[in-house]
Amino acid sequence: MKRMALIVLMALVALAAAPGYKVIDKIKIGGTGTFWDYVFVDADAARLYVSHSNQTEVLDLTSNKVVGTIPETQRVHGIAIASDLGKGFTSNGGTNNVTVFDLKTMKPTGTIATGMNPDAILYDPVSHRVFAFNGRSKDATVIDAKSGTVISTLPVGGKPEFAQPDGRGMMYVNLEDKSEIQKVDTKSMKVVGSWMLAPGEEPTGLGYDSKHGFLFSACANGMMAISDVKTEKVVSTPKIGNGPDGAAYDATLEDEDERRVLDEHEVVEVLSCRVNFEELRRLRPDASRSLSRGTMSR
Repeated sequence: MKRMALIVLMALVALAAAPGYKVIDKIKIGGTGTFWDYVFVDADAARLYVSHSNQTEVLDLTSNKVVGTIPETQRVHGIAIASDLGKGFTSNGGTNNVTVFDLKTMKPTGTIATGMNPDAILYDPVSHRVFAFNGRSKDATVIDAKSGTVISTLPVGGKPEFAQPDGRGMMYVNLEDKSEIQKVDTKSMKVVGSWMLAPGEEPTGLGYDSKHGFLFSACANGMMAISDVKTEKVVSTPKIGNGPDGAAYDATLEDEDERRVLDEHEVVEVLSCRVNFEELRRLRPDASRSLSRGTMSR
């Protein structure tokens, strides 16, 4: 993952304002760093965590103000939150480690060594483990979130980009250089499945519809590869912009026929994809819901 500055606000606006997307506010971050990557919304605490060069900004989403800074997170990529444990974790690509911090005080409490260039980082509440996906060493550092110790290094056989836990003990990860999805059992810490995303190439961002079981891989060649996790196959490839870097699935809209998939392209482009339940019924006859009309609106 690379560019992400104004897209933070655009994505949040899109989540809240469908079908017409517009900027409703801007939050000044400040500082001098020019490297931005993932953001993480802690909805329960109404906080937004923003990776910003060598520090991590913490914003209060009720006041839209910066309320804290987590220092010395060198070239930080991602943020994972374990609300049940009162802990947060950042992946620091510049120092090949993870910073552990206290959610209440926002103060660092320790660091944990990882593989080379930790990028995406996610917390799995089922196993109470943190998975830091290391782009350069092509593996994942698995951390016991309670004790803060490394319990395994999991080779993934390619360059991992973003990942998504399903909340039931599985983790799905895009492999950018292999153009495939890998399925990881978070308890056994083993790869238990994989499938190619062709014709999609070089996937980066990954959204997940947990209710209906679909993954949305934003691919560099201008398409979104939509996978059915039950059949482990790509079922649709709607067109998006070239060179995307992030994706999110919006399941908040009341009308189920108006679900949105958000794709981050360059800095501020936000795309929406209509859900077509009838088409997914055809693709997966036993499903109660289906997805992707294959058209995008900007």
